[in-house]
Amino acid sequence: MNTFKDATTEEINAVMEQSWSAFEAYSTFPLRQRAGFMHAIAAALGSVSETVVATAMKETNLPEARLKNELNRTIFQLNSYANACEQGNWLEARIDTAIPERNPPKPDLRKMLVPLGPVVVFGASNFPFAYSTAGGDTACALAAGCPVIVKAHPAHAHTSEMVADAIIKVARDYNMPPGIFAHVHGAGFEVGRSLVTHPHTKAVGFTGSYGGGKALFDWAAQRKEPIPVFAEMGSINPVYLFPEKLKQSPVELAKLYAGSITLGTGQFCTNPGLIIGMDNEDLQQFITALGKAIEQTAPSTMLHPGIAKAFVTNRNKALMQEQVDTVAVAQQEPGANQGIPTIASATAQAFLNNPVLHQEVFGPYSLVIRCRDTEEMLAVATRMEGQLTSTLMATETDMRNCASLVEKVKNSCGRIIVNGVPTGVEVCLSMQHGGPFPATTDARFTSVGADGIKRFARPLCFQNWPNSLLPDELKDGNPLKIWRTVNNELTKG
Repeated sequence: MNTFKDATTEEINAVMEQSWSAFEAYSTFPLRQRAGFMHAIAAALGSVSETVVATAMKETNLPEARLKNELNRTIFQLNSYANACEQGNWLEARIDTAIPERNPPKPDLRKMLVPLGPVVVFGASNFPFAYSTAGGDTACALAAGCPVIVKAHPAHAHTSEMVADAIIKVARDYNMPPGIFAHVHGAGFEVGRSLVTHPHTKAVGFTGSYGGGKALFDWAAQRKEPIPVFAEMGSINPVYLFPEKLKQSPVELAKLYAGSITLGTGQFCTNPGLIIGMDNEDLQQFITALGKAIEQTAPSTMLHPGIAKAFVTNRNKALMQEQVDTVAVAQQEPGANQGIPTIASATAQAFLNNPVLHQEVFGPYSLVIRCRDTEEMLAVATRMEGQLTSTLMATETDMRNCASLVEKVKNSCGRIIVNGVPTGVEVCLSMQHGGPFPATTDARFTSVGADGIKRFARPLCFQNWPNSLLPDELKDGNPLKIWRTVNNELTKG
């Protein structure tokens, strides 16, 4: 239970003033020093892992194995983003040397990314480690040279406090400027609004609901100085079942997706909430097998009562819509705060005519859309809102025969998967975890992988600067030995 008091306006002002002072110092720290700080945070989390996992188990209802894996991922993120920070590829260093004899003379121009300023990070309810206090947004901001202010999620406030204490101790041990990391609590929206609208806040990271992310985005846009909000807000992650692939293995595909739909009680942002196929015997086999698998899946406890209540409300709302048929519900009765696995079905026309069916039901629920032909599948894809992921269950022949559908799907997602499940997000440079609105507020960026560092930086061009006064990243001789584009050639020279 959250026993922490909401931060007052005065406390937030004090935190932000200190954070701004920290930014003026930390933004000048060498890449290696930032990386060392992040590696130390990762080590500190490892040293308190048993205690924080035990606390998170009490607060979130998540099992020990899941939390240990998530904490290990968080530690990996800190270390991998620290390595990327020091390597400097994310800086996008560009150098075009002067040509004084040209008419008019060409100046010496050098450009790199520099930190934005203090970043406010909102902890996510469904990931107490990887998307919260020491999670990806925090790691990316620190790598970029930005101080971080975390607003703890009330659903795991004690866990967040423990992680914050570990970070603050590392900051002291490493003689980081006071305010390099701050941690505040706030169950009400006033704390969030005060943080987003404070003049010293220069960017926001958020993972959560559409309503929460859109509110932050609107507050940031209405400021005298608008700032970027990088919000991941929700996704139904459609799966398209192509004819040849479905004919090959309808039962096996159903079993695969039953596991993905119910993984973690469906509480992943990449949960497959919509499955689209052509209404024929193969699709009916798929639906029957999927229903049987869901019926045999036991209900499990959701993260906290608020999420469980929202699941019941949104599930019931979806099932009550006209032309929506309930295919299967778990046979075992759910207990308190448990999500009951559910599969429903509707025609493509019902989906196209009813915006309610486009909305995310966060939990173990998925809706199968029955299309008359590929033209209806194309119509569904055309009306699809922005998504984190889209999946094609297809053979190569399917993809060639339905090339226009494949291209349409590409336009509405950040990651397009072939013959797999969307649940599971690899932490690497090639990952894109973000998509067109309303999945996120800026589809150009990712919140997973070291490319996420770029969210909290901006380009700065240095013209005709003396070499001795340039940042090391842009000096002649390349003292940091990073990759740079020099006169249009990528080189470490």
